[in-house]
Amino acid sequence: MKEKIRKLFSNVWTIPNVLTIIRMLLIPVFVVLFFHEEEIKVASLCVFCAASLTDMLDGYLARKLNQITDFGKLFDPLADKLMVLTAMVCQTFWGPLPLIAVIIVAAKELLMVLGGVFMLSKDVVVYSNYFGKSAQVGFIASLVLSFFHKAFVEGNIMLWGMTPDILLLWITVALAIVAMVVYAAEAMKTIRNNGKE
Repeated sequence: MKEKIRKLFSNVWTIPNVLTIIRMLLIPVFVVLFFHEEEIKVASLCVFCAASLTDMLDGYLARKLNQITDFGKLFDPLADKLMVLTAMVCQTFWGPLPLIAVIIVAAKELLMVLGGVFMLSKDVVVYSNYFGKSAQVGFIASLVLSFFHKAFVEGNIMLWGMTPDILLLWITVALAIVAMVVYAAEAMKTIRNNGKE
């Protein structure tokens, strides 16, 4: 166990990992700004966008600079999920997003964590799929749009009876569920193939 922990933190200070750490540090900053701003939460929106930018940059730089580490593999997706879930909770309980959406997303993430622990015990690694990556982008986009929800309502900007932020959120929730099903199917396929060897 000690050896695994030592390996995990043996090569932390790379550019991609620093960006991941910055993204995690921006989560409490986002929360503080969100609750200290009034109608138009410009500063918290800027922090969320900055965090999302580091999300795009660190993965690209890790591959470009050949700096893929165990720390990055673990904490990069964790930072992504924490930032998105934090923003979703804020925009659900103190903003326009529907509660049922955040419950579905939180339940899905819990199942993914439990599934990841199970697969780890089987020495199985399943990489994120196209649906999962699309869902992450969709969540970020819908959360950015949620900051303009009031303007959509006042301007009567509706699509199929919903404002653009809510519509995109539901599309993204559906994508996330599909991603989980595909991920689980790939994991079970890999486990079965390993059992035949």
